[in-house]
Amino acid sequence: MSVVDVESARHGGARAALARFLRRPLASYYLVLGSAGLLLLIGLIMVFSSTSWMSTTQFGHPAYYFTRQLIWVLAALPLAWLISRMPLRILRAMSLLMVIGAVGLLALTFVPGLGVVRGGSRNWLDFGGPFLLQPSEAAKLALIIWVAHVFANKGTLVRQWRHLLIPVAPVVAVVVGLTLGQGDMGTSVIMMLILLTIVWVLGVPTWLFGLAVGSVGALGIFFVLSESYRTQRVLGFLDPFADYANTGYQAANSIYAFANGGWWGTGLGASTQKAGVLPEQHTDFIFAILGEELGLPGSLMVIVLFLAFGYAGLRIAMRTKDTFVRLAAAGITGWFMMQAVINLGMVLAVFPVVGVPLPLVSYGGASMLATVAAVGVLLALAKQEPGAKEALAARREQRLRRREAAT
Repeated sequence: MSVVDVESARHGGARAALARFLRRPLASYYLVLGSAGLLLLIGLIMVFSSTSWMSTTQFGHPAYYFTRQLIWVLAALPLAWLISRMPLRILRAMSLLMVIGAVGLLALTFVPGLGVVRGGSRNWLDFGGPFLLQPSEAAKLALIIWVAHVFANKGTLVRQWRHLLIPVAPVVAVVVGLTLGQGDMGTSVIMMLILLTIVWVLGVPTWLFGLAVGSVGALGIFFVLSESYRTQRVLGFLDPFADYANTGYQAANSIYAFANGGWWGTGLGASTQKAGVLPEQHTDFIFAILGEELGLPGSLMVIVLFLAFGYAGLRIAMRTKDTFVRLAAAGITGWFMMQAVINLGMVLAVFPVVGVPLPLVSYGGASMLATVAAVGVLLALAKQEPGAKEALAARREQRLRRREAAT
């Protein structure tokens, strides 16, 4: 057999194995679990690497920020496990309380003494403990679950524009309005894109969807032009080096990080941009440090994992007949994928710097809790795929038999 035949046999075997895996009832479940788990692991590694210099300078040891991130991850994982085993009827019953709670927490950021300004945005709450809370992150998940629940309950009535708008539009306007009032335009954009994703998957008339897109676009342009610093930030990405010391500083140094890493990277822990040069190197710009240290292979690995997560989420949405499952899966998948695209585009100076973290990878407790909880919801939705419940029941029965045999 020639070398070409051997290679063809290997590729054919790999394709057959992949096809067999995708035919399994729990394929989406394991794709979500595997891709999210690997992204979490990469995130922890890169948080330690990107903050080691800063932690040593500020606190005298390299693991200060890593330890805090690890605490958030360890707190989020049991929450995700609990949500993944929660019956969907309970999750749907809690959706209204989740939205009310999110609105209340967003409103508290405007209370003097509670609201904290960071990075020009008043989107943090300080209750006096060691950690700050960012309500807008939890609000994304709350909106997805509640909007999916409302539209699922309405059934065919959503074909009428008044049922499509009420009560979703006023509630979304309040949540987005509070977020914009905090000065957090990046999160507001993500929220509106999530809603557009759900509305598109719902199957509204094209003219109505076009009207919604136009309205969101017009609103975005208005808020960009309403503040000079926003306009400068948006236009700054076109040529970051034109105003290197001001609006182009982050984007320019992000480009330098990738250039310094080259094809293969400088090696884990060997970044030079993280040493007080690139701002937000552990949050919004952590992918730049990853690209500098791990090069093209590390960058592509993260992108492939997000693509696998997105494929699994879309697979869940497409294989179900349950409207709530379809809309919630599409909303969560759209959230992760759009936020990842915006973050990567921002880091690569393709998009303006709008300040959104890379899901499951960037440093941040509130973001970590919300995104890991969203993964738990998506795992619960994956169990609704055809044959998934039976496969899970069979797996549990096998475990019981092994335990009985062992005893």
